[in-house]
Amino acid sequence: MTVMSVAQRQRDRAPSVSFEFFPPKTEAMSEKLWECVKRLEPLAPTFVSVTYGAGGTTRERTHDTVQRLARDTTLTPAAHLTCVDATREEVHQVAEDYWQAGVKHIVALRGDSPQGMGKPFAPHAGGYASAVELVAGLRAHRPELGKCFEVSVACYPEQHPDSRSWQGDIDMLKAKQDAGADRAITQFFFEPDTYFRFLDRVQAAGITLPIVPGIMLQPNFKGLQRIAALCQASLPSWLCQLYDGLDDDPTTRDLITANVAAELCFNLAEQGVDTFHFYTLNRANLALSTCYLLGLKPADPTSKEAA
Repeated sequence: MTVMSVAQRQRDRAPSVSFEFFPPKTEAMSEKLWECVKRLEPLAPTFVSVTYGAGGTTRERTHDTVQRLARDTTLTPAAHLTCVDATREEVHQVAEDYWQAGVKHIVALRGDSPQGMGKPFAPHAGGYASAVELVAGLRAHRPELGKCFEVSVACYPEQHPDSRSWQGDIDMLKAKQDAGADRAITQFFFEPDTYFRFLDRVQAAGITLPIVPGIMLQPNFKGLQRIAALCQASLPSWLCQLYDGLDDDPTTRDLITANVAAELCFNLAEQGVDTFHFYTLNRANLALSTCYLLGLKPADPTSKEAA
């Protein structure tokens, strides 16, 4: 994609974006995360979400990160909350704690097995068994609290790994909507048709909540292959060819990753999509590069609009 073609394809109005971070495991990773937050904050995303690790292994770090985002930044944080290894009462207490910290947006997920992604999920005794139950529980826990929480859920344009059929996936998303979800964010994908075929199925089933495309920013292709295998996301042959021979060339991989993500967003935007959720992997350069290609830049503090 040339600079001229980027300029020609940028829309009159920049898209709305949100970013996903993961909580740090070490002091060095913490510094990287907060540097990423600092650099992306001026883009004024709609919200930023913070993940749990597989099996809820980063629960406390997630809580700490979300609360710091609410306390020390201008960003609107969204906290991932899962059904993994917790009773309903414990889940409710976490939600209360978030509310008291000023966090009013929950990403409600069933979560992965404590044994890791790809292992069978078994509900905790006394806990929620599914994201549908979790969403309904958040709404019913305290009516005034449930009405005020904004709730996002996940959806899968290439079927969930545990799904037995497309109809089962669609029925699950419909149940999440009926339980009170406000939006669904997709698993990552790389072909626009994957998203639009899924959207056709969703709309045919009477699902009306917004379906926000999830855009992956993973420049480590071997890492991407591992993630894709676990969640059964397709990697097209053209993408494999782009990264071929670049194992020891991170600079070129970054350039390719940002351009692939921007090209996907442009193709989605040409058919009316104007909201994107980026899986940043805490890499500010990639998120910034992609957003700049899309025409989304920090407001100029000297401009009349910013005054």
